[in-house]
Amino acid sequence: MPSLNGKADVMFEDDDLPYEEEIIRNPYSVKCWMRYIEFKQNGPKSTLNMIYERALKELPGSYKLWYNYLRERRKQVKGKCITEPAYEEINNCHERALVFMHKMPRIWLDYCQFLVTQCKITRSRRTFDRALRALPVTQHPRIWPLYLRFVRNLPLPETAIRVYRRYLKLSPENAEEYIDYLRSVGRLDEAAVRLAAVVNDESFVSKEGKSNYQLWHELCDLISQNPDKVTSLNVGAIIRGGLTRFTDQLGKLWCSLADYYIRSGHFEKVLFDSYAQFEESMIAAKMETTAEMGQDEDDDIDLELRLARFEQLIARRPLLLNSVLLRQNPHNVHEWHKRVKLYEGNPRQIINTYTEAVQTVDPMKATGKPHSLWVSFAKFYEENEQLDDARTIFEKATKVNYKQVDDLAAVWCEYGEMELRHENYEQALRILRKATAIPSKKAEYFDASEPVQNRVYKSLKVWSMLADLEESLGTFQSTKAVYDRIIDLRIATPQIIINYAMFLEEHNYFEESFKAYERGIALFRWPNVYDIWNTYLTKFIDRYGGKKLERARDLFEQALDGCPAKFAKTIYLLYAKLEEEYGLARHAMAVYERATQAVETEERHHMFNIYIKRAAEIYGVTYTRAIYQKAIEVLPDEHARDMCLRFADMESKLGEIDRARAIYSYCSQICDPRVTANFWQTWKEFEIRHGNEDTIREMLRIKRSVQATYNTQVNFMSSQMLKATTSSTGTGERTWTNLKKSFIHGNACTNCHVLSTCTEVQLEQKSVPTAVFGGLKDD
Repeated sequence: MPSLNGKADVMFEDDDLPYEEEIIRNPYSVKCWMRYIEFKQNGPKSTLNMIYERALKELPGSYKLWYNYLRERRKQVKGKCITEPAYEEINNCHERALVFMHKMPRIWLDYCQFLVTQCKITRSRRTFDRALRALPVTQHPRIWPLYLRFVRNLPLPETAIRVYRRYLKLSPENAEEYIDYLRSVGRLDEAAVRLAAVVNDESFVSKEGKSNYQLWHELCDLISQNPDKVTSLNVGAIIRGGLTRFTDQLGKLWCSLADYYIRSGHFEKVLFDSYAQFEESMIAAKMETTAEMGQDEDDDIDLELRLARFEQLIARRPLLLNSVLLRQNPHNVHEWHKRVKLYEGNPRQIINTYTEAVQTVDPMKATGKPHSLWVSFAKFYEENEQLDDARTIFEKATKVNYKQVDDLAAVWCEYGEMELRHENYEQALRILRKATAIPSKKAEYFDASEPVQNRVYKSLKVWSMLADLEESLGTFQSTKAVYDRIIDLRIATPQIIINYAMFLEEHNYFEESFKAYERGIALFRWPNVYDIWNTYLTKFIDRYGGKKLERARDLFEQALDGCPAKFAKTIYLLYAKLEEEYGLARHAMAVYERATQAVETEERHHMFNIYIKRAAEIYGVTYTRAIYQKAIEVLPDEHARDMCLRFADMESKLGEIDRARAIYSYCSQICDPRVTANFWQTWKEFEIRHGNEDTIREMLRIKRSVQATYNTQVNFMSSQMLKATTSSTGTGERTWTNLKKSFIHGNACTNCHVLSTCTEVQLEQKSVPTAVFGGLKDD
């Protein structure tokens, strides 16, 4: 039994000979291939697959062949473990099929279902998305049911929700299905929002046959039974809107509103609303009775009393509500502030409220910032020009055992700010010095077992304000002592270090400012130390220029030691500028070269551009050749192409045509003709200006070779296959016939206009062996 192409693994029998002869005579006949396939249906699967592959090579646009082939391949792995390599081979077959069958929904559906059975979640989702992009909108209803069933079965609600949102843009009438899914996964807030949108849409028709009232009732039940989960809707407004809309169902809607308030813990609203409604109904009844039976003086008095009682009830509502909330949580700082506002215009009540608040709120249990009550209390006295009382409040506030050190620090700062507002500068300094004094028992800043009074001396907030005051009001020595103390306590930030150094510089203590930078550098690591180094180096160069060049070089080397690539660029450029202006040019070039290796990958291209520019200005353009070569070696392809073009342009301007041509030839290996047409056009123009027939022919040969190389890569197979499909049409056959005649008669190729430059790839796409092309070219 002979084998095909000498392969021993695929054997053919004598009975295959008639079919083989038939397909040789009619290679583009689907019927001939299908007869051969039906004959081999019960044969070895490898042989059957080989015949399908041969058929599809000749007829890649045949839906019948692709559909039967893919179905056969899926049947071959049925029942096997999904980790078998055969599954991935079949996936690849589907991908190849979709190059030509991307408009066929059945191929997409089968492929998506096959991926789902393999439990490939991400790949399945992306394939569904590709199918929706490839198919026209009229075919989408065939894809969505399978897609939605797939995402509903995933334990990933967020993925399913995002898919459903896209689906509803196309089919908003299926919103109920989405709402049911949201309720099943516990996303009740979005379910309520969607249901509210459905209820408000008068054109919406329920697929489940529900009326608008039924949908409204579902919405009310959903939001009233889940007040803690439905946060995006104004529940009270929705249900009250239903009360005016469905007057025959007031009982159910009032019960839903009450249920909502009860479940959310707002019992006062239920009682208050019931009381207010009762008073309102009594007034209405009294007015009707009076109108029917006549009006006397007693009735007028009674009606006025009822109206006054109702108005007082409405006026007291915010205060009553606040009282209930404070009884529920007496440590709610925000509600105490609201209570103070309710008493606005009543100083006595405000003072009583503040007094009660600071005595009631426990800082350890407080909701909010408990120190704000003390500060607001003191400011109230300050606004009423009672500074001594305000100071008394602040003094008491500094002795409260807060939960956070920041609370006590804020009290001290506000105390100092009050004295500054009244121009008591010495008093403000005294207060902040007292706040930063070392306590008798030291404690770490985050040691919660110690009271905040023993830890506030390490609060940077207080020290920063003291430093600002000392700079403005104190002496040089006192300010310097404050900054030194901040650094000694190891609570300084990079900005504090820079401020300290700038302060010293302003007073002409330049070396002292540099020591401050050094102390800051010793405190911090990268990346926090970057701002300190950048400021330090800039100030040092501005101060000394080239007078202390070696010291400056040592500083730069110290800065670059361990410097992350993200921050290296600025320092290297500063270093190179120093060498250019005050040092040696070769040192500057060495710094630029180090920089091209030390910076981040995405910044290397820019760094090389700077390096080349500076080298050309200092040493001349010929010096940049080695830099260009290094850049081309290390940069990614997209930037390397740009470097090659610039390099070749420079060489051509210098008259080095052969060098430029060699650079173009080297760069061509990373330039796919279909993607980088600009490069090939540039080379072509170069050859037109400086080359001859041989060099142009060589360029075209290289272009064909590069294109053939890229054609073998997976990323570019699809475009090649699409181009091959045109060869199976009648127009393609006529084009090939005309092309063959042109060669036989010695005419130029209509595609490239030069006989010797017609690519073999083009000829192979017309299903003609390469040897024939060679023979025609020889003729």
